[in-house]
Parts: sequence; structure tokens; C-alpha cells
Amino acid sequence: RSYNNPETEGQLLNSFVQYFGDSLGRKIKRMPLIEETVMPGDSLLTLPVVVIGNGPSGICLSYLLSGYRPYLSPEAIHPNPILHTKLEEARHLSIVDQDLEYLSEGLEGRSSNPVAVLFDTLLHPDADFGYDYPPVLHWKLEQHHYIPHVVLGKGPPGGAWHSMEGSMLTISFGDWMELPGLTFKEWAASKRRNIKSDRVMPEEIACYYKHYVKVMGLQKNFRDNVYITSVSRLYRGEDDEERSQLNETISAQHFEMEDGQKSLIKRNWEVRGYQRAADGSHVPFCLFAENVALATGTFDSPGRLQVEGEDFPFVLHSMADFGAAISKGKLRGKADPVLIVGAGLTAADAVLCAYNNNIPVIHVFRRRVTDTSLIFKQLPKKLYPEYHKVYHMMCTQSHTVDSNLHSAYTSFPEHNVLSFKPEMKCVLQSASGLKKILKFSVALVLIGSHPNLFFLKDQGHSIGHHSNQPITCKGNPIEIDPYTYECTKEANLFALGPLVGDNFVRFLKGGALGIARCLALRQKKKHELIERGDGGGDGVP
Repeated sequence: RSYNNPETEGQLLNSFVQYFGDSLGRKIKRMPLIEETVMPGDSLLTLPVVVIGNGPSGICLSYLLSGYRPYLSPEAIHPNPILHTKLEEARHLSIVDQDLEYLSEGLEGRSSNPVAVLFDTLLHPDADFGYDYPPVLHWKLEQHHYIPHVVLGKGPPGGAWHSMEGSMLTISFGDWMELPGLTFKEWAASKRRNIKSDRVMPEEIACYYKHYVKVMGLQKNFRDNVYITSVSRLYRGEDDEERSQLNETISAQHFEMEDGQKSLIKRNWEVRGYQRAADGSHVPFCLFAENVALATGTFDSPGRLQVEGEDFPFVLHSMADFGAAISKGKLRGKADPVLIVGAGLTAADAVLCAYNNNIPVIHVFRRRVTDTSLIFKQLPKKLYPEYHKVYHMMCTQSHTVDSNLHSAYTSFPEHNVLSFKPEMKCVLQSASGLKKILKFSVALVLIGSHPNLFFLKDQGHSIGHHSNQPITCKGNPIEIDPYTYECTKEANLFALGPLVGDNFVRFLKGGALGIARCLALRQKKKHELIERGDGGGDGVP
């Protein structure tokens, strides 16, 4: 890393000072950037909230932290009469200021998180029953509810949507991908984009998210080209009582506001990383935060088979690499088929991509074609004809139907990959133990992806439902309080989106609601303590 370029560091320093000054609405008089050489205890930059990840989860959280509040629309009638009665009881209050546990009680939906189901049914009433009802909410910007925060992301706002394969349609409808306050159709019309289908391409979604941040006035809270290297809790030590007491003394900062009031911010977390400059150099930075929200998604680390030969250069793990190989003509004229491993939608996308480019396919997956948990079983045929085309081939063009390989596509259900060989051969094993050796031109392993939380202690293994195991969206999401989204095993650390099991954009918005309500309540308590004169440095829960 290029740490020793004073001119570059000076530019970043000025940029951060201006940026954070703007993002705090000029309320805080002095908030300097600190460098990696600065030690704790100096006058350092401390923020109430640092959000890691600038995809739809981080964007929606920033929207609510910026003071946007949802209210029940005057003319709205929710199709669920029990929920509507509850909403009418506190019509004068925003949803953020209401009891989310009470509102979400008894609701059912396609998320295991009750607040996600609640917010989804307010934004898309009865969507799972095929109805296209309008939201029952309208939004107001109440700037006095603004909570200073910064959203850090590797690329432009939109996160992984900017790097997804652009030729495939999204699995969700465009309306389900939208964020509060700006419908996808309104955006498409304003950009004169001709949306021919309810399902849209990822590049359209990526452009929508980037535009959303700008039109909602959130860009002051966002910082791009930022890479996090560590997030650590300050002065944690089970046997170090004195140091813990010292932390209680110095970890709380009073910031003087322009109106003369004081705001208490407790320094709980140290966030380190670097920003990639235009010349490619890395400029380090360090921030302190009272609260950290994890919104990184799950696209960081492709799933691996963990078999011999998987690191050969002809074994790929992403659609982007496969698309690049096709566009460069590397597979043109190859006699041997492409080997695709996996039975999810990304694997199906790869099958379609190869099929449309006249590339023969060997499709290997572990499950039976009759397995009810296959994603194809959950997709209506009329809405997703291309995926059902793949599923039909998986069922009817199996190697068991014809001992010879089909010219365009052959499936190998209930097979595992044992190894890849340097001569571009693959060893498969069937459920009965029978082994086969197949030759291929390139292999594509698409068996899901996992979050990369390397910047946390023990890579975040301690905060999942199953301790000491890697965090995964389905098998081991981060364990949270269902109404605040705060990690049950780590105070002042929040998580939302795929990290807590909400893969679909329509449900991750509930995480932003839960976190915003929790932080708003805590901020209210702090102000009450300060007004009573009790806001000492002993920390506020």
C-alpha cells in the first residue's frame, strides 16, 4: 500500500473533513479525519453510525437515518383488517415511532424476520397473492430525526448489482426491487427507458439505485472506493478491569452543536481501511463509531467444492468470468462441452448462456430432479419460462435417459464432483457410488456465495446462530434481535439483508426499519439524559 504519499493523504484528509462536515449538516463544529498513526485518546473522528456496504441494504438504512419517516396514508386501507386497525390506532405517528412487535404480530410472509414481513406488506400489500396494491404509506422528510452516519462501499451505490451479469433478467419484479419513496416505474419513465417486462436486467437496477441515492439527497452520506480492513471493539478484555473502566471514561465524546446543545457519542468501534485513489494507490483511514451496521450482502466469496484441482485456471466460479471467456472467443470451436456445477438460478443462467451461444453443456448437481426444495419448483411457469426450460432439460435430458451424451445438454442429477484433473477431465460420483470421468473445455462451479467478514474478529464466526461456523445466508445467518436487528452476541453491532437471511430486496428494507427505530429510541434517551444533566461518560445503552 502507498502509505507514505503526503500529498495524497492530504487530499483525502481534506476530502473527508469536507465530506463529514456536510454529512453532519454542519451541526458538529470539529470532526477531523484521523490517520492510522493516531492513537486512541486523541481528538478523533467518532460517528454515531458507520454502515459497511452500499447496496440496497445500506442505501435504505441511510434513507431512514437521514430523517425520512413513513406514515399511514390518509386514504389508505390495508387489505389485512387486523393490521389496518392497529395502524389506525396511531395514525399520527410514523411507523418508526410505533411498536414494531405489536404491528408485526400474526403476520406471515416469505421472510423469517417479522419486521421484514411487516414492512413488505405495508409497501406491497398482498404481493404474494398476485395483487398489485399501492403502498399504504407516504413519506415525510423530518430533518430533526437525522442521525449522522456514513455508508462505505467498494464501488458506486448499488453494491453487487453493478457487477452482475447484465444479459439475464432479475428473479424479482422491478417493483419488488425498488426502495421507499421512488417507484421503479417512475424512475424508468423519467429516464425514458422502455421497460418491456415486469422483470428487468441487473444493469437497470444498478442504475436505479445509483440515481436513488442522488435524487433522495443521500450522496453526502456515501463514500465510494473504500475497502474495510478491520472492525474491532475497543478495549475488550475479560480480565482487564482497569482498562475497561478507562474505556468508560474516555470512550464517550461530547460534541458541541451549533445551537449550543451537546450530543453524547460513545466510542465503541474502531473501523480501519483504505480508499483506493485514482492512481491506484491506497490511502489509509481510521474512524470510530458508536454503532456499526453490516450491510455487505453475500456476493463476496463464491462457494467452493473444496475438491482436488479446483484451483486450476480452467475451473471458474462466477458468471462474469464465464461471460468474459465467451466474449473473448475462448470457447469458440471447442469440441468438449462446458461443465456446469450447481442447481440454482445462477447455474441455470449459465446453462442458458451456453445454450444461446451454441456451447454444449454437462450439468452436474447433487439433488434429485424431483426434490421439492429446487428453486424451479417455486417459480410460476408463465413468469419464468426460461428457467422452466432449463428445468425441463434437467429432467428429460439426463444421462440415465440416454447412455450417450446429448449434443447440446446432458444432466447428471445426484452426482458429486470428486476432483478435476490437469488434462481437463472431471471425476464424478453418483449416489450409488459409481464413478465417471468426463472431459470438458471449461468448468463453472456455481453453488452459491458467502459473505466475507474477514474484517471482524474470527471472521464473524462468533455472531452466527451456530457459533464458530462461517456466516452463510441460509445455514448460519447472523443471530439478531428480531425487532432491532442488533446482534444478540455483540452489542452496538447491527446486521441486515442477506447476512440475516433476507436475500430479496423487498424484505431487506425491514432491517433498515428495525435499526432506524432502535437507534432513534436510543438517541431520544440520550437527549433526555443530557437534558437532565445525567449524560456523563459512563455510556448510554
